[in-house]
Amino acid sequence: MIDAKDVQFAYGGGARLQFPDVYLPQGGVFLLSGPSGSGKSTWLALLAGLVAPSAGSLEVSGQLLGVMGSLKTDAWRAQTIGFLPQKLYLSAALTVQENLALAFWAVGRAQDGARIAAALDGLGVGDLAQRLPAQLSGGQAQRVALARAVLMQPRVLLADEPTASLDDAAAKDAVNVLWASAHRLGASLVLATHDSRVAPLLERALASKGLAPLQRLDLSATQSKGRTP
Repeated sequence: MIDAKDVQFAYGGGARLQFPDVYLPQGGVFLLSGPSGSGKSTWLALLAGLVAPSAGSLEVSGQLLGVMGSLKTDAWRAQTIGFLPQKLYLSAALTVQENLALAFWAVGRAQDGARIAAALDGLGVGDLAQRLPAQLSGGQAQRVALARAVLMQPRVLLADEPTASLDDAAAKDAVNVLWASAHRLGASLVLATHDSRVAPLLERALASKGLAPLQRLDLSATQSKGRTP
């Protein structure tokens, strides 16, 4: 669940982003669109608790953000948010399995090999567990990163430009895998993209299951170049 009211974010007292109000029920799918610089990545960072709103109210999965200390926010994020960044950030020195094991270290829990195997198997890359990231194709690396994002069974799954630089077939596969992963977990899915191919793919996926329609927000007009009061 995401409930945002009068949310603003200011960059060092300079340029200000003012976002429209949003309500997304648990398990819903939300698409953020707009050109580079319109605030898509900032909105994802706000939802993940990586930055705090300068004004307004932002509640994610029952937690009001911007009111916890950094340690509590980090613990909440590790348990609640799955994040698929545009740059996948897999450690080159670690195997696929070891990269996923870092997620358990981040929340202070013992490594669960069975859960790692299940996450990789669920995305069709279970046979790659002992490979290094350099030995993966781009599509394989994205699936591994998604397995890491869903490993802790998050309540909210965020994806930043997941189809960037992908051809049509690969883009379709990426969107379908993302949605299927969120749907399996009952997680809310938020995708930020400027790719016009993504919305029709999501709309077809949701319609095929008779689910609530895709919610969309175009951030093209959210940026104010003035200074904050």
